[in-house]
Amino acid sequence: MRTADGHARNAPADLILRGGPVHTLAPGGRGAGATAVALRDGLVARVGDDSEVLALAGPATEVVDLAGRAVLPGINDSHLHATWLGALWPDTLFGEQAAPGPPPERPLLDDGRRRRAILRAGDLLASLGITSYTEPGLGPGEDHGRTGAFGTSVAEQYRALAAEGLLRARVTVLWLYGELDGPSDLENYLAGLAATDGATSDARWLRFAGVKIFADGIPPMRSAYTHHCYADGVRPSLLVGGADDAEREANLARMILAAHRAGRQVGVHATGDRSIDIMLDAVERARREHDVDLGHYVIHGDLVTGPQLRRMAALGVGLNTQPEIALRTRALVDDALGPGPAAAAWPLREAFDAGVPLCLSSDAPVLSPDWRRQIAAADAWMGPADDPRARMERLLRCYTVEPARQDHAASWKGTLAPGMAADLCVLEADPLALTPAELPDVTVEMTVVDGRIVHDRAASPRTTEPV
Repeated sequence: MRTADGHARNAPADLILRGGPVHTLAPGGRGAGATAVALRDGLVARVGDDSEVLALAGPATEVVDLAGRAVLPGINDSHLHATWLGALWPDTLFGEQAAPGPPPERPLLDDGRRRRAILRAGDLLASLGITSYTEPGLGPGEDHGRTGAFGTSVAEQYRALAAEGLLRARVTVLWLYGELDGPSDLENYLAGLAATDGATSDARWLRFAGVKIFADGIPPMRSAYTHHCYADGVRPSLLVGGADDAEREANLARMILAAHRAGRQVGVHATGDRSIDIMLDAVERARREHDVDLGHYVIHGDLVTGPQLRRMAALGVGLNTQPEIALRTRALVDDALGPGPAAAAWPLREAFDAGVPLCLSSDAPVLSPDWRRQIAAADAWMGPADDPRARMERLLRCYTVEPARQDHAASWKGTLAPGMAADLCVLEADPLALTPAELPDVTVEMTVVDGRIVHDRAASPRTTEPV
């Protein structure tokens, strides 16, 4: 006689996908060789071979024949400006150029337009297999920004859409108390940190995780805060306010310490090695005061060094980077810094070897939100792999498993083990049988979030609201 738990475990599934490789990416290779997955009540109910999983089919179960197509955990773009993307798409800042240009002027002037932009982005991301993303910077620092895509009102639109059940993906938000790509000051930062409310009705759909700080700019614009000398003699400063370099550095450290003391995660836009040093010193001090891993991370990290990567691994500091930017701007970094530091930029292979928690992301609409392109770019940047299949699996983890860790959600999403969130995507071919260079040509066939099909290429588009 089955127990109540046995009844629950063997209750009919809502949705079964069978007949193709299911890559769970679960620890220890759990689920390796699976060909089917069953979903029930928004969770993975069972993973295994077709006969094991079809045992959960009931009269109301929807069964999808994969016909050899491959299943992956849902893609998590851990650095993506979705509201801005929804306003600008199909345009991006890079376009087809080697460097970003000025964005199109399509300001979101009212809440209705902001809402529609979020929904439009949600439909686009669903078509790409993206089931989670991070909006890296919304808040009072941009309440009067010219785009209308980053202020407090955008955060309120996310709250409303989450409450109405209209989000197409799970969303993590970092608060922004300065200007996007611009200055911030300690006083307004501390006031914002104390005042903003991060409560939501369901943190699995919308979570306000912490804060974003712009430490510096980017190397091609001679605004990365670096120990190197720029070829033209430019000496950049931190974007954080202060009377001189020493005060600005101290203020950046105070910002990081204040967030850590408040239990908030910090994502620091830091491309220069000097700005990364300041961040790591602050995190090390914070961990001495209160030794808890809040998942702080470096955003971009263009000029991060080998010793810094080893410090990051020891401190639990992650790296969130965009390999396609590395490929596109290599010549511009050479022009700015000369061949020495430029040749050592974006050390992805060294980050893997050091054990740094590494997330790949798009920074859309700076680039396209197509994660397949970022994986191909990462592989091209790192050079030939001894084991291409292992390289592909590792890069896929940078868009699934590692972002779940960054989201403080590794216990419930990012893999397809039983009990995990029923978030997945279906590709027309098995990525582990391909090279990363081939991945951008592989179609996303289906996307499932919380057990619901939100994109099915073979069916009619499933949109939320007219846009």
